[in-house]
Amino acid sequence: MKTLINELKEKVVGKDIRIVFPEGNDTRIVSTAARLQAEGSVIPVLLGNPEVIAATAKEAGVIIDNIETHDPANDELFEELVTAFVERRAGKTTEEQARKMLLDPNYFGTMLVHTDKVQGLVSGAVHSTGDTVRPALQIIKTKPGIKKTSGAMMMLGRSSRFIFSDVAINISPDSIDLAETAIASAETASIFNIEPKIAMLSFSTHGSAKSPEAEAVAEATRLVKEARPDLIVDGEIQFDAAFVPEVAQLKAPDSPLLGNASVFVFPNLSAGNIGYKLVQRFAKLEAVGPILQGLNKPVNDLSRGCTADDAYKLALITAAQAVAK
Repeated sequence: MKTLINELKEKVVGKDIRIVFPEGNDTRIVSTAARLQAEGSVIPVLLGNPEVIAATAKEAGVIIDNIETHDPANDELFEELVTAFVERRAGKTTEEQARKMLLDPNYFGTMLVHTDKVQGLVSGAVHSTGDTVRPALQIIKTKPGIKKTSGAMMMLGRSSRFIFSDVAINISPDSIDLAETAIASAETASIFNIEPKIAMLSFSTHGSAKSPEAEAVAEATRLVKEARPDLIVDGEIQFDAAFVPEVAQLKAPDSPLLGNASVFVFPNLSAGNIGYKLVQRFAKLEAVGPILQGLNKPVNDLSRGCTADDAYKLALITAAQAVAK
């Protein structure tokens, strides 16, 4: 089985995918940019004050002489982006407000994505999830039929891959939200060569327990089947019945998953976030993401505790999303 990195490189090398990093003042990010440029997989673009970026690169011990940089406070593209931003916001933002907002590197970078000057954005090493997601929702917006974005984590074992959603965005999703997350997660899985077999998780399996929470998951499953009859999906279902064939035979013998689920949709953010971290630490699976789903163009959010290697992998994932768009 090819490694994820090798597969991603095969997808993006030669496609001239440009990824913008709004956090050019972070050593992890400039190291990532230098690595991407050196191997020729993705064209990195850094945002920030040029002197600060240069000092950061020196601190990181990397060379970024030929990497494109933009300083929102003093950039030739600023006026063009202000005009485009006001148009995109359609009366919700004045020109004066736009000028102030575009000094924020996340807004500036998201506008580069919107205007197709770059094909994706990776942020979050310094900024909060809200700082990364808010401009994306206001400018990039969600795909038709998707009301809310969601955050997926790719969980990697030595010979296995899984998608866990939503682990980052929606605190208390309703049935429609869960259905949207499931469909978006199936698309994410397919990009990374994972056959999507979707488990809509609950503490109940096929009515074994009665509660509004379990019924919401069952309704979400019905909505997925209605919208995408081509997908393999089951719920509400407990994790063991979705993942262990022997348990599936006992608890859910008629399940199309047969205990071989690859995409796990959690009933709420608490379960999803705790669940992926338990698997990451106890089972020693590698967690890559979060991958933001449902947007018209790829914008992805790093953890503030990320490493340069995490940023590198997410940049390749973002580029792969851009190729698949």
